[in-house]
Amino acid sequence: MSQRESDEVTGVETTGHEWDGIKELNTPLPRWWLGLFYICIAWAVVYWILMPAWPGISGYTKGVRNHSDRAEVAKQLADLERVRGEGAVKLKTASLQEIEQDPELQSFALAVGQSVFGDNCATCHGAGGTGAKGYPNLRDDVWLWGDGSLDEIHQTIAVGVRGDHDETRISQMPAFGRDQMLTAAQINDLTEYVVALSGSQADKVAVGRAAPIYAEQCVACHGPAGKGDPALGAPDLTDGEWLYGSRREDIRSQIENGRNGVMPSWAGRFSPETIKALAVYIHANAGGQ
Repeated sequence: MSQRESDEVTGVETTGHEWDGIKELNTPLPRWWLGLFYICIAWAVVYWILMPAWPGISGYTKGVRNHSDRAEVAKQLADLERVRGEGAVKLKTASLQEIEQDPELQSFALAVGQSVFGDNCATCHGAGGTGAKGYPNLRDDVWLWGDGSLDEIHQTIAVGVRGDHDETRISQMPAFGRDQMLTAAQINDLTEYVVALSGSQADKVAVGRAAPIYAEQCVACHGPAGKGDPALGAPDLTDGEWLYGSRREDIRSQIENGRNGVMPSWAGRFSPETIKALAVYIHANAGGQ
């Protein structure tokens, strides 16, 4: 039996293989690597014994533990459904005030409401409910409809605004320019009047010209002082909150085009207990009463 050649530089025995003058060293594997390799083999054998592992023609080896992830998930889903069912029954029979006064039931309602809000409301109102241009902020204490009380929030969710529900909340901001109810000059003056109502600097002469126009066209909804009317969905023109923007061009555009957003009615889409949970969630994270 011939002795294998050793490398002249390292002194390590070669494998006897050579490619284009390059010889392969027969370097042994590190002991720590070999140790980990044997541990993995042992672990695999133990796993094959304990857990489902090897496929067969019509099934697979079950393992001595008879473990099944599918069965575990099914059990967890069944437990979750049971808990949700119990909570849903309580939500259905409890009043809105009773829900908020019961910490356990309120916690359940908040969890349901948060999930429903994320799936259905965040698209318009934002993930945090802070809204965007044309979509109300649900986290402040400024409300177009009602006073921010739990009952008012629940009502708006249920019937919507300018929606298809028989009792939907309805208000109409006229398109004074598009429908030629006012001239361009009158709209410019009225814009200055609204700017003045908000406490910003405005053209006093234009404000004076617009005063009778405001009294004739706007007082019925926004009131003489521009404070608005939550019962009519008419916004307060004196605060710093603007649904469609606070710049002059934004205000003028609203007077000219009369944009009226739509809030869908959820009464036909959600169960009564889901609407309650959503109302509790919004009320808990918002300003108002």
